[in-house]
Amino acid sequence: MIPAITVYTIVLGTLSIGSSLFQSSGRFAHWCARTWARLILLTTGVEVEVSGLERLDGDQAYVFVANHQSIYDIPIVFWSLPYQVRIIAKASLGNFPFIGWHLRRTGHMLVDRRNPTRALNIFTRASRLMKQGLCLVVFPEGTRSRDGRVAPFKGGSFLLALRTGLPVVPLSVVGSRHVMSKGRLATYPGHVKLIVHEPIDTHGLTDADPAAARAFAARVREVIAPDAESDTAASAA
Repeated sequence: MIPAITVYTIVLGTLSIGSSLFQSSGRFAHWCARTWARLILLTTGVEVEVSGLERLDGDQAYVFVANHQSIYDIPIVFWSLPYQVRIIAKASLGNFPFIGWHLRRTGHMLVDRRNPTRALNIFTRASRLMKQGLCLVVFPEGTRSRDGRVAPFKGGSFLLALRTGLPVVPLSVVGSRHVMSKGRLATYPGHVKLIVHEPIDTHGLTDADPAAARAFAARVREVIAPDAESDTAASAA
């Protein structure tokens, strides 16, 4: 499986990076990313059950907010959401050959939390993406969960989400840690659920301060955590 995944990544990553020289919108690159995601899931025997997409408007841009259990969360989200999405992720993800190069060249936002000045530039870039009708995906825990429990959400991610003025859509990823857990390269076939919750209106919150962003983050976590942790409770039982 690993050789096949390597081939997918090199071929589609090269196409994606090459397209960025001719198409600044990154829409073809997004097709490459979705194709890569689908091939990864098929090759490793990961079945994704998606529920709740009927809650969304196909013509509306959103900020999607998800819990984070596994590296697989990225292909799961890319393949499952029928939207042009760009992720906000840790700068270290950009160090990966082809994957990282794709992210840097095609509109995704890699944030170096150790450099606050550069992190502030994310607001300008996010506003530019919103004007293009693109959606953002945020993993506000900041790192992957080892046991499936949802850590507190970082308010800084929500400050950005609120300032876009877009509806926030909570996503519960259930079971991806069983496919590929943090700190391990081995992958296992499995069944993963992606639950799309009701969008949350953010009108009136575009000028939210950090305290308000933290409160909103806690509110969104309360929506995501019960479903995201459901397999943890089952395992414990």
